[in-house]
Amino acid sequence: MYSPRKRPALKRAESTESHSSYNSVATTASRSSSKLLFGEIPLTPATTIDGRSTRSNSSLGPICNLVLSTSSAFLRFWLNDTCRDNLFAHLEPEDLPNFRLVCHDFATRAAPVQFESITTTFKPSTFSKPARVEALSRIGRHVKTFTFHMPHTPETLLPPIIDIETGEEKQFIYEPQLQTPQNALGREKTPKYGTIEMTNLLIQQYPPLFHAATNVPAFVAAFSELVNLSHLKISCPGYDDAPCHRRSVVDYALISLRIAVERAPLYSLTSLSLHPIHPGGLLYLHPMSGHGSTPSSAKRWTQIRSLSICMESLSTSSLPKHKSQSVEHLRILHAYLRTLSRGLTRLFFHWKGARGPSPLSLHKEPCMLPVETDYMHPSQRGEVRGPRPLRFARLRHMELENALMDSVQIADFIHKHRRTLVEFNFEDVKLRQGNWDEALAPLTLISGSERWKRNAEEVMDVPIVLSPVNIEPRIMGPLLEEIDTAIEDSSKEKGQHTLSRWLGKPRSSTAQKTGAKQSFFGGRHVTRLFKGTMFHRPVGVNA
Repeated sequence: MYSPRKRPALKRAESTESHSSYNSVATTASRSSSKLLFGEIPLTPATTIDGRSTRSNSSLGPICNLVLSTSSAFLRFWLNDTCRDNLFAHLEPEDLPNFRLVCHDFATRAAPVQFESITTTFKPSTFSKPARVEALSRIGRHVKTFTFHMPHTPETLLPPIIDIETGEEKQFIYEPQLQTPQNALGREKTPKYGTIEMTNLLIQQYPPLFHAATNVPAFVAAFSELVNLSHLKISCPGYDDAPCHRRSVVDYALISLRIAVERAPLYSLTSLSLHPIHPGGLLYLHPMSGHGSTPSSAKRWTQIRSLSICMESLSTSSLPKHKSQSVEHLRILHAYLRTLSRGLTRLFFHWKGARGPSPLSLHKEPCMLPVETDYMHPSQRGEVRGPRPLRFARLRHMELENALMDSVQIADFIHKHRRTLVEFNFEDVKLRQGNWDEALAPLTLISGSERWKRNAEEVMDVPIVLSPVNIEPRIMGPLLEEIDTAIEDSSKEKGQHTLSRWLGKPRSSTAQKTGAKQSFFGGRHVTRLFKGTMFHRPVGVNA
């Protein structure tokens, strides 16, 4: 017999059971979401039940009201692209997740702003954990700038592989496995590292980070979600503490990353930044000579139009072994720039640490020229040649910082690229031979006059703190003396060829008044502006 009095009890029981299940599921979801990598909205009891959004009268009442808002003023503001973009521009990055929790439309329209640029520090579960891969699949289409950060640490160092039975060191030849091995009927799974013996040794002796770095299919699957990626940044700091003569986990990760970029549908990729990269790292990023390269590997890298490299300085040791390794690293750098040279329109190169040679004219470096030996055929002597010179057919903007080169190298570079080059910047470049007048001599030939020399103007940035109160004369005296001393020091430095030179488009009126120059890597320097005509444009040169 039906009893209406039992309905409230059933409702309370159902509510209690539902509430208990709700808390357990929400707690699990919250714990899993807290470990997501890419800044997804955390799943809280107010937003998710069993993977589906819910509408509670208490917690989600404001959300429903905003979704069903009938305010014409609010709708006119929110549906206007300009107003909405200005709102996003004034929101702090840490406020965007909370902003997206308001309603579905807020979450949808703010997602491209929040996930336009993401950074990941590579860990063993970065591209293999299912929750993180699922998160990347939801936000990957919004990502335009992706930063892959993997520093050199003690965990990335790889010890020699030792045979357990004999104690001898094993030689490991790495061949990337591009596909996940499948178990066939009556056949064993193909070993990941060539042989079963070597695979077992690597599993026992190498850390999980190494096996994650060699998981090429996981890299390919992750980068395949970044369909609108336009700028890839690779950061591998800490090379000073790493051994120079052994391969590390970072190198294996660079191999997997390069293969993933070549195989993923990254048709919008046009910019590449390596800040910083170790000298040998370009070998593993080279599309033609790297591990797992194919004849079509260079196709993806020909899309690169803007290249920025901050490279660790090469070893300056006097030992012959270190010199030969430095020369080998220069050859790798030359080959890498040659591969990307045809499509580049912007090039920025900075030596981190001690000054290094100019990567734009390595064919004229004495260390790159082969040495004639006694066993060479007499007909080959006198024809010893170095690497072929680089030619950037589309280069318009170039910046070189913290380098050591000759005036002949600068003059030759300017002359060869005079038809395409719009702006070049030699920042903190020191001349070994010659002077800056010789280095900039092609400007006279191109412009047809030496007007850029006659119209020289010296500008100096002097930091002065302005006080709202009147400055006493006894305070102004020391300030003026410091300014005079700084000007005298700058004039003395001109003879040492350590100041920067720059050619480019005319700066804005505000920049000309302040004399400030913002370079790619930041900083202000003593400048001398040469006003003249070059490429039918006014030009400026900083000395």
